[in-house]
Amino acid sequence: MTTVPVEDDIETADAFRARLREFLATHGPGPRPRDADGRFEWARAWQATLFDHGYAAPSWPKEYGGMDLSFAHQVVYQEELARARVPAPVGTGLGIAAPTIITHGTEEQKRRWLPAMLRGDRVWAQGYSEPGAGSDLPGLRTTARRDGDTYVVTGQKVWTSHAARADVFFTLVRTGTLQSRQRGISYLIIDAHAPGVQVRPLRDLTGGHVFAEVFFDGVRVPVGDRVGEEDKGWPLVRTSLGHERAAGAMNQAANYRRVLDELRQLLLERGELADPIVRDRLADFEIRVRIMHYNAQRTISDILTRGEPGPASSISRLHITAFEQDLHEFAVDVLGPAGLIGRGSEDAVQRARWLTGFLRTRASTIGAGTAEIQRNTLAEQVLGLPHEPGMPT
Repeated sequence: MTTVPVEDDIETADAFRARLREFLATHGPGPRPRDADGRFEWARAWQATLFDHGYAAPSWPKEYGGMDLSFAHQVVYQEELARARVPAPVGTGLGIAAPTIITHGTEEQKRRWLPAMLRGDRVWAQGYSEPGAGSDLPGLRTTARRDGDTYVVTGQKVWTSHAARADVFFTLVRTGTLQSRQRGISYLIIDAHAPGVQVRPLRDLTGGHVFAEVFFDGVRVPVGDRVGEEDKGWPLVRTSLGHERAAGAMNQAANYRRVLDELRQLLLERGELADPIVRDRLADFEIRVRIMHYNAQRTISDILTRGEPGPASSISRLHITAFEQDLHEFAVDVLGPAGLIGRGSEDAVQRARWLTGFLRTRASTIGAGTAEIQRNTLAEQVLGLPHEPGMPT
């Protein structure tokens, strides 16, 4: 790996921006392939390029391959990658599992798992939700029975993003009794190719297979692949979920800054901006995307200050999911019948990106903790309102 040193106290944010732009212009990933397999390999190759040149993981410690950037430099990093329209990391490990392993894992686990995850050599996927335990995560039923130096894992996960391409699952399992709820949960790292693991893709509204259900039938997992103590995985869950809600917040803000500008340009070209109601809605989205940016800055600042995003990260999660649903609904509505033409037709507007986004974002307020869960978190842990007795603390 060729490491590029970043001295935040010496290099100004503007100088870092110029250097990063030069790198992106020289080593950029090229055009986005149209087929799903091509896009996956394209994203994976780009992740390796970032790692090999020392431009991966802006917030990670340098000892694990990250850049350990300051707040100002992280903002620049996310803005420039969004501007360059490079692919997001493959899988869900970098933004969720990695902070948990860095915080709670052993030194051996960090050295063994983090570099391959960061380079994209091993793709990680989250195994949390179950058919009867999504929003009520402490009610999960996938069991891990201790048998000497291994656990025997049996159960089912569902709505697992990128499971069909995953090499590793970071998974919540029940090592205690069902009645123990969050006090009997452990955090296991499971080889996705181990005997007894079965993945069944699920088709979503867009026709894609981002989600899958995963079955564990007597899968043997070494005890050494447990992160944290047995039955004490719930604090790790809080770390993972907090970082999931915070992960890429600045990147999302920068992306939606670009997306809103592109929608405005499209509506200008179609003559829709003559309508004052359309202009009024665009003004509202402009305000909301700026709030998104400021909320993301606050989240990054909290992580740098306290090491955790904290419950306030639910604010960004709520704001972003509502924004992207409203934005795509507005785009499809303004485009009228043309906005309903699928990407298989040559008459589709911008390859049906707005229709696809409309369908995809229907799930935004469900994934990574429902909007209701986010509101409960804010009510209880930020505003100090009475706790719901049925939910864990």
